[in-house]
Amino acid sequence: MKPFSRFTHNKFVSILLMAVSLAATATPPVTTALAARIDAHIGEPRFAAADWGIAVVSLDDGRTLYTHRADHLLQPASTAKLFTAALALSTLGPDYRMPTRLLAGGAIVNGRLDGPLILYGMGDPTLGTADTSADWADQLASQLAARGVRRIHGNVIADDSYFRGPLTGSGWEAGDLQSAFAAPASALSVNENSVRVTVTPAARAGQLADVTLDPADVGLQVENALLTIPARTPDDISLYRAPGATTLQAFGSVAMGASPRHYSLSLPDPAASAGAQLLQALRHRHIQVDGKLLVRHWPQGDGSLPADASVVAEVFSPPLGEILHRGLKRSQNLYLQNLLLAVGASPLADAPASSGFVSSEQRAIGALHRLLDKIGVPRSASVLVEGSGLARRDLATPNALVRLLVYLAAQPQAALLRESLPIAGVDGSLAWRMRGTAAQGNVHAKTGSMAYVQCLAGYVTSAGGERLAFAIMLNNYVPAPDAPRPSAEVDAIAVMLANLTSGG
Repeated sequence: MKPFSRFTHNKFVSILLMAVSLAATATPPVTTALAARIDAHIGEPRFAAADWGIAVVSLDDGRTLYTHRADHLLQPASTAKLFTAALALSTLGPDYRMPTRLLAGGAIVNGRLDGPLILYGMGDPTLGTADTSADWADQLASQLAARGVRRIHGNVIADDSYFRGPLTGSGWEAGDLQSAFAAPASALSVNENSVRVTVTPAARAGQLADVTLDPADVGLQVENALLTIPARTPDDISLYRAPGATTLQAFGSVAMGASPRHYSLSLPDPAASAGAQLLQALRHRHIQVDGKLLVRHWPQGDGSLPADASVVAEVFSPPLGEILHRGLKRSQNLYLQNLLLAVGASPLADAPASSGFVSSEQRAIGALHRLLDKIGVPRSASVLVEGSGLARRDLATPNALVRLLVYLAAQPQAALLRESLPIAGVDGSLAWRMRGTAAQGNVHAKTGSMAYVQCLAGYVTSAGGERLAFAIMLNNYVPAPDAPRPSAEVDAIAVMLANLTSGG
């Protein structure tokens, strides 16, 4: 098997991309047997009302092996994360680390800070996660104590205004916003901006069930009307938090003796939660705070800081490449949206001057368009409004995804990106898919799924030893109750590619 990282020479890359472009606009030289198999599958009567879009290209010589409606715009779901990954790698680089800082808003004299202490986030989505910086607040408090600070004669300000714009991505649906997969994208994120809710029935029927939050201090109040009902009675648990609200309504019923039920919900205000954790760490380090906790969001701060503010402590995120690895494997929306916004907030992002307001998200999308122009993806082939693929306003063609994959396979970070993708039957969002087939351990691809949408885009080496980039997109599909899972329908085509011999 040839390594994917071989494509590093700019001249060869240009030739390969040109070959892909010509192949996409001409009548594609398909492998007849492969085409017949794919056509038979997508032509099944159960797909009569659905929309398929497929493109398969050889990374070895640029040949197009198969296309079906490859220039039609479809919803990519989380395969859109590939565009964000390409932008973040090309703009910030794989080694970039996001700082989270404590800033002194005044002079420090004899162990006393006369002024506010500002907790300033710059987009680290991993802050507070167990495998990196679970003790981030204590690290900052410890650094402050090491500078001799024993008293804050002022307020503690949790500031997430580094990202200019709302906390929700453009096009995110209101019905999703209380769920952890639509957690707000904040420059000051903590614990992946989510809270674990546990519902435990009471000892007797008629009593209120127990509703607990972990972590407990997240600025969320629970109004509990959830009753315990007799054993072996069907549960009817409802949790609801209106967009922007800080009250979680728990109502319905849970059967006595039932096992605890666990739910993961989004935080209403991640910066406030981070600030509360910092206050606790300051107390633990015996640093007195005379003021109170304040939270500063855009447009209050609009990314600006006091001119005399100085850095007195800081912690750093893992390298961007590692954040990408975690985010793509798990299809973690917060990680990729924060990376998009980090690009938009960075001075490294090439952006034309503007006299009007431009959000960090809009600035990053503009930078993405310019990157795709360089790659050769027409602007009509990708309409993206945020970085995670959660928005149904995101659109892309199969050819746009494949051309992006060809480009990524030719970059110095090709191996990093490929190994960050879920591997069929091995890990991430593909851990339980395509097991026992030629695709297992072979297909490295980004998944994408939401209601009526199932997509898969990535790389596979065929049985004949040919390296392929592919995008398989299924939209507007409502399966019958007895039909295979939509993911299995898409996987079937990836397995065909893995089984492809040189003779077709």
